[in-house]
Amino acid sequence: MTAEDVKKEIRDVYDFPIKGIIFRDLTTAFKNPECMRFFEDELYRLYKDKGITKVIGIESRGFIMAPVLGQKIHAGFVPIRKKGKLPADTIEISYQKEYGTDTIQIHKDALSEDDVVLIHDDLLATGGTMAAAVQLIKKVNVKKIYVNFLVELDDLKGRDAFENDIEIESLIHY
Repeated sequence: MTAEDVKKEIRDVYDFPIKGIIFRDLTTAFKNPECMRFFEDELYRLYKDKGITKVIGIESRGFIMAPVLGQKIHAGFVPIRKKGKLPADTIEISYQKEYGTDTIQIHKDALSEDDVVLIHDDLLATGGTMAAAVQLIKKVNVKKIYVNFLVELDDLKGRDAFENDIEIESLIHY
């Protein structure tokens, strides 16, 4: 299976969540075991030799592949969640989204300065959520941050939301 084959499995939902938006729905690819194998194999190929100690998934679709990759490269999994979803002490950051303000959190004890982390989410559009996640992780002063997406919408220029010290990889581009 190739990236082009996977693209054929991703459903386009027009006018969602608002009129004029084409939502790239990865759930149709996730239900295909060959697509899941492609994601797993490609993520492993990219990150197997980076010394990653924690794979961080962003709620909610980042929770699908992040723990799979973590297990495969022998790294832990850490969730970043929306405010109020984590049970212990947290650190948080608020950020502006296309449709308002949001806050994300991570447990205070989830990471240390010795960690090399990969922050994963399913799709890069404008980059707001992931850029906030990067800023949140920088508060912990980890050794290195990598960022990964399964899909990137190139015309929205989401990469512009990140500083040059962040290595960004996307498996599929639109």
